[in-house]
Amino acid sequence: MSASAAAVPTVRRGKSAQVRVQRFGAFLTSMIMPNLPAFLAWGLITTLFIAAGWTPNGILGGFGNADAMSWQGAATALAQAKDGTTFHQYVGLVGPMITYLLPLLIANAGGRIVYKDRGAVVASIVAVGMIVGSTVPMFLGAMIVGPASAWVMKKIDSIWAGKIRPGFEMLVDMFSAGIAGAAMAVGAFFLFAPVITSVSKALGHVVDAMASHQLLPLMSLIVEPAKVLFLNNAIGNGVLVPLGAQQVTQHGQSLLFLVEANPGPGFGILLAYTLLGVGVAKSSAPGAIIIQFFGGIHEVYFPFVLMKPMLIIAAILGGATGVATNVVFGSGLRGPAAPGSIIAVLAATPRGSYLGVILSVVLSAAVSFVVAAVILRAQRRRDLELGESGDLSAAIAQTEANKGKSSSALGSLSGAATAGAAGSTLVGTRPIHSIIFACDAGMGSSAMGASILRDKLRKAGLSDISVVNKAVANLEDGADIVISQSELTDRARRHAPTSRHLSVDNFLASPVYDDVVTEAKAAAATAGDRSAS
Repeated sequence: MSASAAAVPTVRRGKSAQVRVQRFGAFLTSMIMPNLPAFLAWGLITTLFIAAGWTPNGILGGFGNADAMSWQGAATALAQAKDGTTFHQYVGLVGPMITYLLPLLIANAGGRIVYKDRGAVVASIVAVGMIVGSTVPMFLGAMIVGPASAWVMKKIDSIWAGKIRPGFEMLVDMFSAGIAGAAMAVGAFFLFAPVITSVSKALGHVVDAMASHQLLPLMSLIVEPAKVLFLNNAIGNGVLVPLGAQQVTQHGQSLLFLVEANPGPGFGILLAYTLLGVGVAKSSAPGAIIIQFFGGIHEVYFPFVLMKPMLIIAAILGGATGVATNVVFGSGLRGPAAPGSIIAVLAATPRGSYLGVILSVVLSAAVSFVVAAVILRAQRRRDLELGESGDLSAAIAQTEANKGKSSSALGSLSGAATAGAAGSTLVGTRPIHSIIFACDAGMGSSAMGASILRDKLRKAGLSDISVVNKAVANLEDGADIVISQSELTDRARRHAPTSRHLSVDNFLASPVYDDVVTEAKAAAATAGDRSAS
């Protein structure tokens, strides 16, 4: 695996576009990711308590007749029976959670990103106007009005910032936010909600039309390559989860939850590496399978695809097979499978969809494995004849040998300097106090990398060094070292320009960890010598 001490490169136009798309996707993701537990709770409650659930419950599921049941005091609403009579029906948990709780949480998160607590409060106020002004769940609307209303509030505050007479700040702050929030909530009710309702219905019609024309598998042409470019969270959580949740309200389940989260394609590719790979790739693939298939962290198989880009064909065909299987069997999930673990997938599978869902995972893995095996088998012989081991570490060494000199871009820590970076550091001369692992979501692969390095530092007697993991979007400048996947290093550098940046291909196994430990020990020894003298 390669590691690179990241210098400041000239960002190509295509790379810059990718970074911008990643940043936009990260913004969408940051509104969904913190709220995924709420989505999972709603999915579990739906799976268990609705009329078609595992343990139907009229009170919690919201379909029971309160006039005929003993539990009193719960919220009810008038409903019409088949014979035309009306009765008091329990509201339950399922409907209010998807109609009010989830959109409010999304809007609150969006507002907080833009303008912290004040933006979150105003966004929540405006989101209520959006929610009650529509007849469909306002996920899309919440993702728009949440950050937009916070931005408006921020601009309003800037008008009289520093101009308020001392002692009146709180009064102005309270009334300005209240008045602005109320005005925007009314505007969202009458103006914005009808527009977003039409857009939401149009998107739903597009998905339905694709389903009716058997075109849904084509989504894999976009989704699988985008995943490998680290847009998986943007697509899965920023787009497919909101659309899937809306479909659940109409059809009781949605296959959109499985388009990005299906662990089958990654499993098939990693299995092919396990059996037909060479070098470090072959030895690390079995461990990656466990992390990807059971842990649900798909990022671990992306480097294996990037090592041999033709494997994206295996990912696309595997993903399309999974989608087609769910279309044929009419199967899907009741809620998002997050993370994309087989355990999470099965937990969100409704009764009656297990055959289709399990087959979609198995068949997608089988197709990906076969295609990947053919590609690896064909290239393996050629690589061996050329003397290439197939692993990235050997490729880096071979590249440096061909160039006749070492390259800072390939991650040599010894003497490598971050040329042109504000935070250029002479390696080994300054103690290391803080290291941050950064990935797109800040929850999965970076957490594993941080855990691995933390353990190595502890065994080296360097447990006083802080090692934490964060999302790239939440990075703050000041850490001594920031470690990120090579595809995200450009974004990481923008958020932490004075830190020294190291790129890795795989958080699970990278030689850069041992180099960091060596450097930290040397720096600590140097500091000790200086103190003694």
